[in-house]
Amino acid sequence: MKIALLGATGFVGAALLHEALTRGHHVTAIVRDPAKLTTTNDLLTVVTGDVNQPAQLAQQLTGHDLVLSAYNAGWGHPDLYTAFIAGSKAIEQATEQAGVPRLLVIGGGGSLFIDGHQIVDSTDFPAEYKAGATAARDYFNLVQQNQKLDWTVFSPALEMHQGIDTGRTGHYRLGTDSPVFSTQGRSVLSVEDLAVAVLDEVEKHQFRRQRFTAAY
Repeated sequence: MKIALLGATGFVGAALLHEALTRGHHVTAIVRDPAKLTTTNDLLTVVTGDVNQPAQLAQQLTGHDLVLSAYNAGWGHPDLYTAFIAGSKAIEQATEQAGVPRLLVIGGGGSLFIDGHQIVDSTDFPAEYKAGATAARDYFNLVQQNQKLDWTVFSPALEMHQGIDTGRTGHYRLGTDSPVFSTQGRSVLSVEDLAVAVLDEVEKHQFRRQRFTAAY
């Protein structure tokens, strides 16, 4: 499969890139700064691109089977909410213009529901992640209105960060609109197994115009 990957130099994007190449997919990594991408592989093409230039981006996406977006404007961005929404909408627009049928977006766990309420709206949600999580939730609401693309959104487990040392086990359990919890009451997934779950969806195509999540 020919995959166009955005965000390949990020924490999640790097894991997605490694998993996709390991499985033998042809990947075009569209990045702002190619110098940050040190991976070399015969299946990898690195292209300099910017989500804020949708016409150029559409040309770069043309000919791919799927756009995989791990786009993040950066947690330190002074207006993260606006930048994330604008960038995500630009990727969606460019995917349509390029005639790529599928868009798979890495969203946020804050839009998942517990007891009928979205996690990002809870009073104890960490303030430093509020803008990014709210943007990911609001973009999910927007992409659901797209009737042209075959879109899928992945919401990570609630604990999905550097320091989870399980590595790649290849095992996980799936959910849809609520977090997957272990018997210990934790929603945990390593970034390596996040990549496994997402690439499995790339290949199996189970969640058409749906959101899904995964955890141990």
